[in-house]
Amino acid sequence: MPARRTSPAGARRKADALVKTRLPTKRMHGSLGACVSFFGAGGLLSRALEGYEVRPAQERLAEAVERTLHDGGLLLAEAGTGTGKTLAYLYPATHLDRRVVVSTGTKNLQEQLVDKDIPLLARALGRRLRVAVMKGRANYLCRARLGSFLRAGAFTRREEIPLFRKVESWAKRTRTGDRAEIRDLPDRVEFWREISAASESCLGGACPHLDECFVTRMRLNATAADIVVVNHHLLCADLAVMDESRGQVIPRYDAVILDEAHALEDVASQYFGTHVSARRVEDLCHDVERELGATRRVDASVVAAARAARKHAVRFFALIEGDGGRRLVPAWQTKIAAEASNALITSLNVLSTALRDIEKHSDAFGALSKRAQALAAETRFVVDAENDDFVYFVEARGRGVFVRAQPIDVSSLLSDLLFKRVRAAVLTSATLAEEGSFAYLKTRLGVEPTDELVLDSSFDYARQATLYVPRGMPDPQSPRFVDRVAEETARLLDLSRGRAFVLFTSHANMNAVAERLADAISYPMLVQGEAPKAALLEIFRATPGAVLLGTASFWQGVDVVGESLSCVIIDKLPFASPSDPVVAARIDWLKKRGGDPFAQYQVPVAILALKQGLGRLIRSTADRGILAVLDSRLVTRQYGRRFLASLPPARLVHDLEAIAPLDA
Repeated sequence: MPARRTSPAGARRKADALVKTRLPTKRMHGSLGACVSFFGAGGLLSRALEGYEVRPAQERLAEAVERTLHDGGLLLAEAGTGTGKTLAYLYPATHLDRRVVVSTGTKNLQEQLVDKDIPLLARALGRRLRVAVMKGRANYLCRARLGSFLRAGAFTRREEIPLFRKVESWAKRTRTGDRAEIRDLPDRVEFWREISAASESCLGGACPHLDECFVTRMRLNATAADIVVVNHHLLCADLAVMDESRGQVIPRYDAVILDEAHALEDVASQYFGTHVSARRVEDLCHDVERELGATRRVDASVVAAARAARKHAVRFFALIEGDGGRRLVPAWQTKIAAEASNALITSLNVLSTALRDIEKHSDAFGALSKRAQALAAETRFVVDAENDDFVYFVEARGRGVFVRAQPIDVSSLLSDLLFKRVRAAVLTSATLAEEGSFAYLKTRLGVEPTDELVLDSSFDYARQATLYVPRGMPDPQSPRFVDRVAEETARLLDLSRGRAFVLFTSHANMNAVAERLADAISYPMLVQGEAPKAALLEIFRATPGAVLLGTASFWQGVDVVGESLSCVIIDKLPFASPSDPVVAARIDWLKKRGGDPFAQYQVPVAILALKQGLGRLIRSTADRGILAVLDSRLVTRQYGRRFLASLPPARLVHDLEAIAPLDA
């Protein structure tokens, strides 16, 4: 069913019930001074880590986290790059004697935590840590679906057959079922969707493979762990499940640490919303047909209903294909589109009924019936577009068309379902504050902190970096802007001898500048889209003088240490487009409440994004380089002062001649 708002009374009842069942509180071993003895000179960490340098900011953060976990409350902590925030929050978590959930921004950061940071901490402490990793269900193999695929599945791409054979062999020996164990399995392989443990296809307690279910094992491991490492996507999926009173995914906890907390709002908006697409309908019909084949049943009514649902889905989404990017309001559909969406909803309900009639022959048919019914309800919810708390829009991405519904404001949901439910919460990131204030984050996430901490980066930006902001650049809307960006970029690359990230706010600008740079520079140039992100980064690190051009996905979560990255160039201030349906809805939402959307929303979001992008450059005390923002508004507009006051204290220059060439 689509996400729904929790009533205040309902939220209070949930919170009261959860408070009564919290885990017992035990006092931490040791005292706040334990952090100093661990992180200080000659401490346990220095003995485990070669070349260790004491970082006072790391000790301060660890002490603040320890106080919050011990005494309860909510800590907001911005820890600049190089603080060592991961170990600073992990160390206190190991002494809590209660389960702590640590949530990271992405699966990659989650794996870094488990593969690198936690083993280092265990080595320093000299003891085993009880840690479990939890990811979304789609990351795990489903033995029931694998068996069904082997009996009646079909490949859409023949070239994937060798990869499937590798997965089939791995399935016989894996203990976790986590696809991440297969290092060379591409992110996108069609057959994985056929065999994964996605929730829509789960048989639950009726599954014949329940005792060997990898998702069940994952949850059991988590119940025995002191620290459970998840990502924001799974955390929000768990909150959404609780909001719909369907139990919970993550074992009960009363302390949570949110790393990369700046990303939480956008992830929550996705999980408390819903979407429908032709692909979802096609997947449902495909699974129905496969189950019929696997059980060797022939049921004309089910086959006819599946074909009808598929046909109506194709027609409806073809009719709205040209509406990509459109924000939807009630009665937005044309008469023809409304007829098509109604026919799709009717056919899904007919399919649900037909499947229910043969449920006695297989539990899988019962699960498919509920799935068809839920999809019909979600389709009705999004095409009606009547709930004022949501923004509705059509999104065209790749070859797919989606109709989406997302809550405009998730602060009350996060407050009721997460922050009021836990005894202690820590929210941290290198980019949480704007001009040293957490005002924006407090409003957007619905948090009331008991402690706040802003720690500057451990790096000496005044010595290690130069911030270049040219005066006299054309307005970013000017047709001359792209040409000037290309010219400035070419000159900067000569100073840095390549070794640069050039980051853009749009694919259009990226491609236009790439075309102009192709004949203007002699450095190896990599452009986002030419290869998977991980492959591009690997090539960049291995190629002397390489230049990488990228958009949003390269602005954060990318770590290149050393001389390979000596310059980060950003084309313009990363203001979110007011034409984006979600941005437009949030602007309208603030206006209706008498707020100033530009000052209270658009500027803070852009500042945090710019801090993320520029944060790619200095990743160690030995790094040096150039930070460049090719947008004169940073120094000519009044709001530019807010940006500059929020950025690292690098030396600011406006002329290229003031930048010394970087040594090769």
